[in-house]
Amino acid sequence: MPRPKILVLNGPNLGILGRREPGVYGRLTLAELNARVEVQADVRGFDCDFRQHDGEGELIGVLNRADEEGYTGIIFNPGAYTHYSIALRDAMSACAAPVVEVHLTNIFAREPFRRRSVTAAAAAGLIAGLGATAYELAVEAIARLAGEESATRP
Repeated sequence: MPRPKILVLNGPNLGILGRREPGVYGRLTLAELNARVEVQADVRGFDCDFRQHDGEGELIGVLNRADEEGYTGIIFNPGAYTHYSIALRDAMSACAAPVVEVHLTNIFAREPFRRRSVTAAAAAGLIAGLGATAYELAVEAIARLAGEESATRP
């Protein structure tokens, strides 16, 4: 029997982690971040699919296909789209699987334009400000949400 899958979806500029403003985002690369998430997911019995896109339309397309691809949960860092993309919020709302929004930095402690998330209302939860640990905690959250969901099914 195949293991349940988690989609880890990263938005714009996250492909250059490690080089992008290391004083803000740290020196961890996206590949290193993905490896940490994969370890956490494996411990909890999940496989992961990792995707990163800079374009809003590409991210929407991935979210729109998430149900047919059978994901148990989605970890999503919308990047700068967090602050204004109603289209991404709508795509998140259409997902049957729970979406956990993550941010490496504490968006509420940053510049005023970054302190608002229009996408968070469509997420099961939001984890921000803990670096890579935010993603690892999101794996735990999805495991618990999936467990609660299966426990309430007839």
